[in-house]
Amino acid sequence: MYIFATRILQLLLSSMNGHMNVVNKDKLPQNEPFIVVCTHKSWIDVVCLGIALYPTPIHFMAKKELFNKVFIKKLLKKLNAFPVDRGNPGPSVLKIPLQLLKKKQVVGIFPSGTRNSEEKALKNGAIHIASRASVPIIPAVYIGPHTIRDLLGRKKRFIIFGDTIHVPKMTKDKEAVTEATNEVISKVFEELKGNI
Repeated sequence: MYIFATRILQLLLSSMNGHMNVVNKDKLPQNEPFIVVCTHKSWIDVVCLGIALYPTPIHFMAKKELFNKVFIKKLLKKLNAFPVDRGNPGPSVLKIPLQLLKKKQVVGIFPSGTRNSEEKALKNGAIHIASRASVPIIPAVYIGPHTIRDLLGRKKRFIIFGDTIHVPKMTKDKEAVTEATNEVISKVFEELKGNI
């Protein structure tokens, strides 16, 4: 279902908006699990990230409210999404992504939440998961249209990948490691946005 949906959406967006530019795809780790953290404003950037990583499937972390309706819940699960309480992320948030990474899968986290505290919590979650699983974080930014109208306006789409970020194992200075990595991710996001 995931591969089929990705191909269909790729064809649909290409017909509406033309070819998407994927920059620095060679920076992605080969044949090993990783976490990709990407900027996020609408469903379009989620789809574009999936297309950019194709044929590698991504398992997306999505807010639990999206899973309230049975049909949507089934669809999201088939599209490799799993729920998380973004407003109150607890220890259980780590369980599913750690299991996926252990199976050498790729986990996608979109830390640009609706509130600053939510954004920081999601970034922190990605950092803690990467540290626990001993996998790298790949930063990515989406630049382009966020509405159907903008897509039809042929505004160009870009997914830009940044350099690998390695998170050390957490010790007594967990807070310092988390804060420093958080700053690195934020800085990289801004630098990548300036590439276009």
